[in-house]
Amino acid sequence: MKRQLFLASSISAIAGCAGISNKLNDNPTIHKIIGSAQGLDHAVIGTRGRARLYSERDIDRNFRTNGFDTPSDSTYGGLARDGFARYALAVDGEVERPHHFSLAQLRALASLRQITRHDCVEGWSAIGEWNGVPLARFLALVRPTARARYVVFHCFDRAPDGTPYYESLDIVEAAHPQTLLALDLNGKPLDPAHGAPVRLRIPTQLGYKSAKWIKRIQLAARLEGIFGGGGGYWEDNGYEWYAGI
Repeated sequence: MKRQLFLASSISAIAGCAGISNKLNDNPTIHKIIGSAQGLDHAVIGTRGRARLYSERDIDRNFRTNGFDTPSDSTYGGLARDGFARYALAVDGEVERPHHFSLAQLRALASLRQITRHDCVEGWSAIGEWNGVPLARFLALVRPTARARYVVFHCFDRAPDGTPYYESLDIVEAAHPQTLLALDLNGKPLDPAHGAPVRLRIPTQLGYKSAKWIKRIQLAARLEGIFGGGGGYWEDNGYEWYAGI
């Protein structure tokens, strides 16, 4: 069992590293091994455990940024210039109470502060203090229907080719007590480079799952038909959907 878990995690990390990722991503055997191990990873680790909590002395005050550039379109730029006063997080799909949440409403719900480590698939890590709304509590307000199986996060940013960025979790992962809609990093509101005004923070999974610049949350019965159907931008491009650490 331990060897299988180590194999799944190791292959996943290798496949995402710069320099050798293209060759591995083009190898169908590698993807078959990764795919066969994802269910095992999901069942044994991830949602059953909790990420380690750190102390204030461990915090990286200059928390690294990574991923796509901050959105530069007029919609996001206008919201940022106004301090996100007009921001509204849409929640729809398989919910009984679709709603738009202002940033002020989200801040009124914020109740979880935790110091955890962000682990990037490229091999670096950083420790930050995050504050925000537990995703489980947030979803309870909109009441997922009996058909809801996945929580899909649509973001403001796009890939260089214009493809919208998105990510997803299943309902079980979303209910993990450390999964967070983050509003603050290291005692300050998120800045645009770190995903303002709202980003996902999943300390039990690799960093690419913690989507930034969230504009809409969709609950869905299936992932098929949502962009490439893989459950996320990187997953549509060969990364594994479950990225437990």
